[in-house]
Amino acid sequence: MLLVPVMRHTSEMTPSETLYHRHRFPPEIISHCVWLYFRFSLSFRDVEELMSSRGVSLTYETVREWCLKFGQTYANGLRRKSSLSGDRWHLDEVFLKINGRHHYLWRAVDQDGDVLDILVQSRRDKKAAKKFFRKLLKGLRYVPRVIVTDKLKSYGAAIAEVMPRVEHLQQKYQNNRAENSHQPTRLREKVMRRFKSAGHAQRFLSIEL
Repeated sequence: MLLVPVMRHTSEMTPSETLYHRHRFPPEIISHCVWLYFRFSLSFRDVEELMSSRGVSLTYETVREWCLKFGQTYANGLRRKSSLSGDRWHLDEVFLKINGRHHYLWRAVDQDGDVLDILVQSRRDKKAAKKFFRKLLKGLRYVPRVIVTDKLKSYGAAIAEVMPRVEHLQQKYQNNRAENSHQPTRLREKVMRRFKSAGHAQRFLSIEL
């Protein structure tokens, strides 16, 4: 078992040190476990076994707690460091079956395939499309030059109200980039044996961006 000294809290501790206060494992191990879980289609037990093979003894429950506590913080940090996203947005929605009910995962990517944002909703009408667009605009703080979608009428109606000056394309095959971005979600959904709730899916997929 890896042993590390206990960190003592003082008024001079940095925010990073405070974040890991009372954790007996160093930040490098914690961040690596969280990265493994969200980067690959692994279960908590898979991460436990991988770390055990490297001489680090911990439980899958510990990995789960780390992912819940640190996952969003790590994801936010990476987004702040990333460069400005592209001006061509590709949007698509895919259904998720959660507790026997259909939900829809709305996803936006730019022309480079980088995921801009996601939103899990119970509907895919005009109101749902407008909610997703407003979430995108609030998070990214800029308006795209072009938006590419499928033939769903909700997109056109929402764009006409929220971003009327943005060019909207709906030609066939132009939106493959957004459709392909759903594949990792399907793999994760299978490993996790479906998401437990809409909130669970939103929290996990927001970190996985």
